[in-house]
Amino acid sequence: MSREERLPIVDASSSSGEDEARPVVRRRSTRDTVLAVPKDAGCCAPTSTPHRFLALVFMCLLGFGSYFCYDNPGALQDVFQKELNLNATEFTFIYSIYSWPNIVLCFLGGFLIDRVFGIRLGTIIYMLIVLLGQLIFATGGLLGKFWLMIVGRFVFGIGAESLAVAQNSYAVLWFKGKELNMVFGLQLSVARFGSTVNFWIMQPVYNYVSKSYAGYTGLGVTLFLAASTCVMSLLCTLILGWMDKRAERILKRNNNPGGEIAKLSDIITFRLDFWMVSVVCVAYYVAIFPFVALGQAFFTSNFHLTPEQANNVNSIVYLISAIASPLFGFIIDRVGRNVSWVFVATIATLVSHLLLTFSQLNPYIGMSIMGLSYSMLAASLWPLVALIVPEYQLGTAYGFCQSVQNLGLAVVTIVAGLIVDSSGGSHFWLQLLFILFLLISLLATCAIWAYDRKYQGNLNMSPAQRATYHTSMYVNIESSLWCSDYSTCCIGVY
Repeated sequence: MSREERLPIVDASSSSGEDEARPVVRRRSTRDTVLAVPKDAGCCAPTSTPHRFLALVFMCLLGFGSYFCYDNPGALQDVFQKELNLNATEFTFIYSIYSWPNIVLCFLGGFLIDRVFGIRLGTIIYMLIVLLGQLIFATGGLLGKFWLMIVGRFVFGIGAESLAVAQNSYAVLWFKGKELNMVFGLQLSVARFGSTVNFWIMQPVYNYVSKSYAGYTGLGVTLFLAASTCVMSLLCTLILGWMDKRAERILKRNNNPGGEIAKLSDIITFRLDFWMVSVVCVAYYVAIFPFVALGQAFFTSNFHLTPEQANNVNSIVYLISAIASPLFGFIIDRVGRNVSWVFVATIATLVSHLLLTFSQLNPYIGMSIMGLSYSMLAASLWPLVALIVPEYQLGTAYGFCQSVQNLGLAVVTIVAGLIVDSSGGSHFWLQLLFILFLLISLLATCAIWAYDRKYQGNLNMSPAQRATYHTSMYVNIESSLWCSDYSTCCIGVY
C-alpha cells in the first residue's frame, strides 16, 4: 500500500470563504478502487444519495434494539430492586457486567471485523448475540433467577458493544469524506431515541403486564416484549448486509487493494492524539451512563419526584440527543473544528452536573444542558478516530475505544453503587466523582489540541483547511515518490 493510502480519512467537504478556490485532492482510499456506475442506474445506484441514505436508515435502526434493551433496568429500577430484593450495588452490577467482557472482547470484535468476519457477517453475528443475551436476561426475570439475568447481560454486552463497532465501520465505509459527522450524529440520534422510548414505555408496559402476571414473572414477560426490538434490528442488519453486498458487486469494490492486514499489534503504532481521544471516551461517558442508570433514584431522593416523573426527567438526555445529534453533526460537517466542539461539550456537561448537585433549579434545566452537550460531543469526538487512524485499522481502533470505555464503565458503575449504598442513598459524593471525571476529560481534550497544534495536524481545522492540508501532503508524497523512483532508475547511469 502506498503512503497516501495509509493516511487517515480526511473530510474534504467544501465551505465558504477564500479556501474554496484552492484545489482539493482526496486521498485514494483502500475501499475506493471501483468502476464507474452505469448512468441509468438512477436512485438504485449504490453511490446515489437516496440509496446511501436508505442504507443509513437501516444502519441506524440496527442499533435501536440494543440501546432500547440496554436501559431496561434503568427504566424499571424500583421494580428490579423490589421484586428481586436488590440493593443499589447489586442493581448496578446489572450494568457493570455488561461492560466487563468488552474490556477485551470489544477490541477483539473490531479486529475480527477487520481481519476475519468482514463487516457484513460480523454485524449479523453480533446482532444475534445481542438477541440471545436479551432472551436469557428475560428468562432469568421470568424465573426470578438473578444469576441467570447476570449471565444474560454478560452475553448481551458481548454482542452490543461489538455491534457498535460494526455500526461505526459501516458509517465510514458508506460516508467517508461526505457528511460523516452528520451520519455519526444520526446514528446516535436513533440509538438514543431507542433509550428514550424505553424510559417512556417500559413502566407503563410493566404496569399493564403486572395485572396478569404478578411479581418477577411480570418483569420477565415485560423483558421478553422488549426483546422484539432486537428482532427488528436483526432484520435491518440482514437488509443492510444485502445492500452492502450488492454495492460491492456493482462497484467492483476492492476492500484492500494495497494488501494491508490489520494486526492486534497495530495498537502500539497509534499516535498520542488517539490515546487522548480514548481517555475522553472513558472520562466523559462515565459521567453520563452511570448517572442515567441511577438517575431514577437520584431524582426521587433529591427532587422528590415519583418514579414516572423521574423517568421522564432522566430520559431528557436521550430525547434531546435524538433530536440534536444530527443537527450538530450537520453543523460540524460545515464548520469543522472538532476539538473545539469537544471542549465546549465537556464544559457544558460539567455545568449541568454542577447545577444538578448544588442547586434546586428545575432538573429539566440541567438535564437539557446535559443532553445538548452529550449530542455535541458524540457528533464531534467519534469522527476524530477516522481522521487519525488509517482506514484498514478503523475496526481495531474503534474496538479499542469501545474497550477502554467499557473498562471505565464497568469499574465506575460498581463504584457508583457502592458510594450510594455507603452514603445511605445520598448521591452527593457520587456527583463529585462525576465532576472529577469531567475535569479529566477536559484535560485530555486540551492535550489533543496541543498535540495537534504542535505537529500541525488537521483535527481542529475547517473542512476547507483540511482539504488544503491534504493537498499539500499529497503533493509532498508524490514528489517524494517521484524522486525515489528517479533515483532508482538512474542508479546504473553513472
